[in-house]
Amino acid sequence: MRILVVEDEPKIAGFLLRGLDEEGHRVDVVADLAAARLAVRVERYDLLLVDRMLPDGDGLAVVRELRRARDRTPAICLTARDRVEERVEGLYSGADDYLVKPFEFEELLARIAAVTRRGVGAERLEVGDLVVDVEAHRVTRAGAELTLTAQEFALLRYFAENAGRVLSRTRLLDAVWATTHDPRTNVVDVYVSYLRAKIDKGFPQPLLHTVRGAGYVLEDRAR
Repeated sequence: MRILVVEDEPKIAGFLLRGLDEEGHRVDVVADLAAARLAVRVERYDLLLVDRMLPDGDGLAVVRELRRARDRTPAICLTARDRVEERVEGLYSGADDYLVKPFEFEELLARIAAVTRRGVGAERLEVGDLVVDVEAHRVTRAGAELTLTAQEFALLRYFAENAGRVLSRTRLLDAVWATTHDPRTNVVDVYVSYLRAKIDKGFPQPLLHTVRGAGYVLEDRAR
């Protein structure tokens, strides 16, 4: 999983980074609310681990903002605040779980497994009239079902998860193919052309766009 850790205490941040990396996760660490807000705008995470007491505010604020934007990325609050009313506030604000410091790493792993399991199969991604049903592995546009290969579906899902964000070829290779490729490979361009032939051909408004010198973006520009 791709995990964002929002933690300003270096020892705790380092502990989480090392432990989660050893578990096979890809981890980004930021130390304040402003950096967390920027991170979630430019990257799609599978999980947020958020400290509430940050130098520039309550880390719970970024969770509230995501929920208002209908972003259901699982979030666990990590905090020294152990009063019942504060834990209740965190849960009502959109956090999926609340873990009081100090905690055992094994307990954190169990909490992570629980909150990420809840969301499995619940995704329905929409971009304009394009619908990607992750659970059913089904794609429709304007109600018409489209037939995609497994690799095309994986690429389209990543585009839909990051709708409106320009994605570079390097980032797409890393996220979708998850292997080391020759940077000169044209596999991304080839699969983008395959996708375009299936999701845009025959429709008056294209959804998959090229941003010259930067990469590609999936977005509804008719709005």
